[in-house]
Amino acid sequence: MKPPFTLEQFLEVFKNYNEAVFPMQLIFYLLSAIVIYLTLRHNPVASIIISAILAFLWLWMGGVYHIVFFTAINKFAYLFGLLFIMQGFLFLMGLFQNKFSFKFSFDIYGITGVILIIFALISYPVLGYFVGHVYPYSPTFGLPCPTTIFTLGILLFNIKKCPVTMLIIPLIWSVIGVMAAFQFGIVEDIGMIFAGLVTVILLLYRNRTLNAQKQFL
Repeated sequence: MKPPFTLEQFLEVFKNYNEAVFPMQLIFYLLSAIVIYLTLRHNPVASIIISAILAFLWLWMGGVYHIVFFTAINKFAYLFGLLFIMQGFLFLMGLFQNKFSFKFSFDIYGITGVILIIFALISYPVLGYFVGHVYPYSPTFGLPCPTTIFTLGILLFNIKKCPVTMLIIPLIWSVIGVMAAFQFGIVEDIGMIFAGLVTVILLLYRNRTLNAQKQFL
């Protein structure tokens, strides 16, 4: 399906957003560092803070990026904004329902999570730079695609059973991100579909394992 805007218009939205919200990009990187640090602490307070930060990021992307900026060229962004805001509230609900306990560990979940986080924070902007997406005409951290990959990486650190509802919207956006990669040459977004599929497969497998352990006990 052909998008209702051109590549130039798409990149102009990034420019307008980046210039309008600066220095929030730096604050988002600081928040990501706090999240990563807290996954090493592994205590209830740390998990609460992580959940709150993830909720804030998704609410920000839905309300600020999609609804305030992206709707200028794409009216579907109102729907995207609503979905991202819903995801933010899902994190808040999970926080209050004690659904999260984030802990880094040297296993397939932790290692995959680290790979996704590194890609979102470092490889994504570097790859974008080398294909010509130079700031401010670039999707910075705090925007949907890199932040979705980061979120998926952090969810892999959750040692509790992950609610399936938490995975639906990030997976949907992973598919949309791949469309942008092929239609507009945003090649850094190709990592979205791999992040989405791998995370969903691993977390569903861990849910099944946790259910089996619970039944055994």
